[in-house]
Amino acid sequence: MATSRAPDACRVLVVGAGLTGSLCACLLRRTFGDKVDLVVWDKARGAGGRMSTFRPPDPSSHSADLGAQYVTATREYARAHRSFYSELLAAGVLRPLDCAVEGLRPKEGSENYVAPMGMGGVVKHFLGQSGARVFLEHHVSGVYRDGPSWQVRRKEGGGQSFDALLLTIPVPQILQLQGDLKDVLSDQQRELLGGVSYSSRFALALFFAPGTDLGLPWAVRYFNNYNEDKDDGDGEPKVICYAAVEPRKRSTEVEAGLGPTLVVHTGAPFGLRHLESDAELVRPVVLRELHRLLPELPQPVAVKCHKWRYSQVASPVAGHPGHMTLSQRPPLVLAGDAFTHSNFDGCVESALSALAALGDLA
Repeated sequence: MATSRAPDACRVLVVGAGLTGSLCACLLRRTFGDKVDLVVWDKARGAGGRMSTFRPPDPSSHSADLGAQYVTATREYARAHRSFYSELLAAGVLRPLDCAVEGLRPKEGSENYVAPMGMGGVVKHFLGQSGARVFLEHHVSGVYRDGPSWQVRRKEGGGQSFDALLLTIPVPQILQLQGDLKDVLSDQQRELLGGVSYSSRFALALFFAPGTDLGLPWAVRYFNNYNEDKDDGDGEPKVICYAAVEPRKRSTEVEAGLGPTLVVHTGAPFGLRHLESDAELVRPVVLRELHRLLPELPQPVAVKCHKWRYSQVASPVAGHPGHMTLSQRPPLVLAGDAFTHSNFDGCVESALSALAALGDLA
């Protein structure tokens, strides 16, 4: 629920309703209270970004995490970000992962957490805490100076002016924006942003009818019996690198009347090879490989294939600065895992860094 705003509140737009954007909105609210009028835009039909939880096409199947699967906290980050983990655990948004993960090489002292209601619940928690007004299907097309403000225009038409702007979307999408960004970017900043690269991959969700026994002895499995960078001799990279059974991965029982869901991720080399391919054309390729790996798998009632063009940051901004300030008056700040690293703690670090950059909003 959005909070009431003071008449003279600073209007702040956060572009991107993923983990970094939701954390930024939450931290801004907790820091400035009703002195800021917080608005969040996202081009998707739902919040979450790469932490989205997808609904099944048929309500008789379990939902699916097609992006982030679980949160890994190293000993150092568990200590540094204790307040965030404690908050999510106390709210029931996260819980310890209590199932074995086949093929995982755990880091000493690290702990894994899952989201019982899906990874999208993490983002929804922080958005709810922010009290921001969230507008979905708002695709930003350009950013323009408007006196002491930024005018932000939408691909769907129209635009609004804001006193401060925070962009948390992938760097390539930022660089494609029309307007005055090119005038505020220094040569050094442009070079740093141009060096950012992402891995790409496809994710499939196989939805099964209620009562289906998948016949799998594991909840989560990495297929490490081969090197995904190698090929089969026909020039095609290895396909599947990961699979998880929902809700076994979430450490919850299957709700009565719901069928299980199997999530499958392709490897990054395969994703890169098929980056410009339509997801529906890639789907049968992945399903054939899945059948080879798991020949006894029952027939699903539905399959969803999603392409993550920007799956994880392969090459972040040099030096991991956490954020990048393009303008101080009016404030325009870039944030996201491209300025740190692609995991929960990287997004926390970036959000904290962006908050510090916006420290004098009020």
